[in-house]
Amino acid sequence: MKRVSKGVLKAKMLEYFREVEQTGEELIVTDNNRPVLKVVPVRHRRPAAEVFADVRGRVVYREDVLTPTTDEWPET
Repeated sequence: MKRVSKGVLKAKMLEYFREVEQTGEELIVTDNNRPVLKVVPVRHRRPAAEVFADVRGRVVYREDVLTPTTDEWPET
């Protein structure tokens, strides 16, 4: 994670923003060596069907997935 002071960021903001956009790496902005801001790239959400596409149809359920699990997990 790259760190930069507010003053340096002000002078080269576009350069730093482009770097965050291209690399996907977060940028920590400091004030008197104390972190005050975090600049992160926007990440677009992927639909669940796309995320789990490679395992779709390969999952095997041994029992009803809605079966209560109170016997397995004691209540405290």
